[in-house]
Amino acid sequence: MKFEEIKELIKIFDESGISKVEIGHEDFEIKLEKGGVAVKEVVSAPVVETVAQKVEVAKPVVEQKIGTTLNSPMVGTFYSAPAPNAQPFVKAGDKVSKGSTIAILEAMKIMNEWEAEFDCVIVKVLVEDGQPVEYDSPIFEVEKI
Repeated sequence: MKFEEIKELIKIFDESGISKVEIGHEDFEIKLEKGGVAVKEVVSAPVVETVAQKVEVAKPVVEQKIGTTLNSPMVGTFYSAPAPNAQPFVKAGDKVSKGSTIAILEAMKIMNEWEAEFDCVIVKVLVEDGQPVEYDSPIFEVEKI
C-alpha cells in the first residue's frame, strides 16, 4: 500500500463514525483506532507455512437504552468544571437553561465552552472528567423541559 493511500485511509477513517478498523493484505497490516489514539502499521515478510484458521466467537452485546442526549459538538477532551478543583458546571439532577455552559471541550489546546442547546434536566453524565470524546458521542443523558 502506498503512502498516499494510507494517508487517504486515515483521513476517511478520522471523518467516519467508526472507532476501530483492521486491514490486512498479503505482506502488510494496518490497524487504526480512535479514542486511544493508536495508529499502527505493521509490515512483515510473507509467511510460507500453513497457518491454522482463526475463529472468533462473538460475545453477546447488551444494548443500554439511553433517552435524549446532548452529544459532543467536536472531537476533544471533556472537562466538567472550569478548573481542576472547581465544582462541575452541571451534575445529575440539575436544571439547565438553553445557553448555559454545561462543560468545556478542549481541542488543539483551545478551551471551548459548551452551552446547552435547550432547557433540560441532567439525568446522567455519561463520560468521566478529562476523558477524550469523539464528535457526536453522547455526553449527557437529559430530559427536555
